[in-house]
Amino acid sequence: MPVCRLLEGFCAGQPYQGPCNGLILGENMKTSDFDYNLPEELIAQTPLKDRDASRLLVLDRKTGEIQHKVFRDLPQILRPGDTLILNDSRVIPARLLGNKIPSGAAIEFLLLERREEDVWEIITRPGRKALPGTRFSFGDGRLVGEILEVLPDGNRIAKFSYEGEFYALLDQIGQIPLPHYITKKLEDRQRYQTVYARRNGSAAAPTAGLHFTPQLLETLKKQGVNIGTVTLHVGLGTFRPVKVEEIEQHHMHSERYTVPEETAALIRQTKKSGGRVIAVGTTSCRTLEAVAQDHGGEVVACSGSTNLFLYPGGKSRFQVLDGLITNFHLPKSTLIMLVSAFAGYEHTMEAYRVAVQERYRFYSFGDAMLIL
Repeated sequence: MPVCRLLEGFCAGQPYQGPCNGLILGENMKTSDFDYNLPEELIAQTPLKDRDASRLLVLDRKTGEIQHKVFRDLPQILRPGDTLILNDSRVIPARLLGNKIPSGAAIEFLLLERREEDVWEIITRPGRKALPGTRFSFGDGRLVGEILEVLPDGNRIAKFSYEGEFYALLDQIGQIPLPHYITKKLEDRQRYQTVYARRNGSAAAPTAGLHFTPQLLETLKKQGVNIGTVTLHVGLGTFRPVKVEEIEQHHMHSERYTVPEETAALIRQTKKSGGRVIAVGTTSCRTLEAVAQDHGGEVVACSGSTNLFLYPGGKSRFQVLDGLITNFHLPKSTLIMLVSAFAGYEHTMEAYRVAVQERYRFYSFGDAMLIL
């Protein structure tokens, strides 16, 4: 177990990122440091009937104290003047099954990022069939995609032609690309959307927000908790494993974000009045911290893309967040590394050990953590 020394609230030689136990002195953290044993039966395959019935592990990042709650207890935990920041991105049915024109050979497209009007970066399976100039038909010809370019990493650039509205057509013929660890069929694909999802673009859900209901959000507002939104379109890179042992050698995927002026103003006012800014999910967290990093510690209204990688002992530090709501993440993932950077390494790994012991449900449809 890595060891850390406290030095006047800071870890010597490293930027302050929260509790000192999350930073390592005298050695670099390894990807294997973020491994843990998870019984397969604790991987949630389906969502609970009631969104806010999920369990909630509350972690004090200063002391490591753990409390066991239910997500609908959130109004009793948060204070008037606190601000929740939600990611309002909507998951699109980004998986398309179709056929090559004219041979009819089967093909699968996975939409990754919209480059410009009707032009997308995609993954194709099998890739050998998708050469520049090749055309493919989806939904009995209602959508046709032509490959324009093969990128160095093997992804493709494709242009689509269709009649009507693109996202409405996707809703009819596309499928939601669920994470690989979910093997059961999702009966209601709205359960892989947050209730406040508004802006099309994500290939995966910002899952920490799946626990909220309209009623819970209204209760929070009535007791004086502020609600703000950002948009970060989640890419499939969020499931990409860290394949290098030296963490700092990992290259984060880039994702596009938008911070509206009303959210930037709300965060400034919250800080000024002594309230806490609490990100709902690692996507909201990365958006706020990336903007602050680029603007002298301030959250301002802007749009852009970020590949910010937050991990214990890294060069980046938290400048905005006072709290984080998040699910339980895969071992050795960039997400558990981010949580460890915020809550502290030992606190985080102990919380995960307790969650396994107490039979919490893990991953996208699983239970949640609140770190304060």
